[in-house]
Amino acid sequence: MIKLYGTARSRAARSLWALEEVGQKYEHVPISPLPIGKGDTRKPEFLKINPNGHIPVLDDNGFIVWEAMAINLYLAEKYGHHPFWPSAVEGHAGAYQWSLWGMTELERHVLTIQLNKMVFSAEQQSEHAVKDAIERMNASLKVLNDHLQTREYLLGKDFTIGDLNVASIWMVGSFTMNLLGVRFDLSDTPTAEQWFKKCTGREAAEKLLGMK
Repeated sequence: MIKLYGTARSRAARSLWALEEVGQKYEHVPISPLPIGKGDTRKPEFLKINPNGHIPVLDDNGFIVWEAMAINLYLAEKYGHHPFWPSAVEGHAGAYQWSLWGMTELERHVLTIQLNKMVFSAEQQSEHAVKDAIERMNASLKVLNDHLQTREYLLGKDFTIGDLNVASIWMVGSFTMNLLGVRFDLSDTPTAEQWFKKCTGREAAEKLLGMK
């Protein structure tokens, strides 16, 4: 039996979504890193499967994978079918490209906002850093918006693991930022906004709403 460790309000959400898309039976173990440094992820039994103390972690019948993007690409390649996992190596490259783009061009700015709003001490927090992260994220969303002008999904007409990986970053990030009072106006990137709604409106994604 596959096990996925991590809460649905964390990066584990993207791997839970991927598991639903590939249709594999799994056990969800909703452990949390909170409170920071003292949560379930710091317990000795968890550190044995991920010495970094982070979620998510996938246990595929004894084969351990950590890091959400690695988990998702693994699941798509092993259990997914075309077109979710592209059949050609060029499609694989596109999936890798957009997955890494999501981490470097979207997620790192989300993390900057989160750190300055909920982790750093008052002395460490920087409104300038938050403002800069928002501006950089808006620029990245413009790139995404322009790319989607001529295609339905990131790699063409079909939803792939690349779409899931990018959309999941925005889904989890926007949820957290809304809690922090950070709002994004997507009126300048309407195509990207519609793509996001289409991705997160999938049955597999909507199942996450009821998970812990």
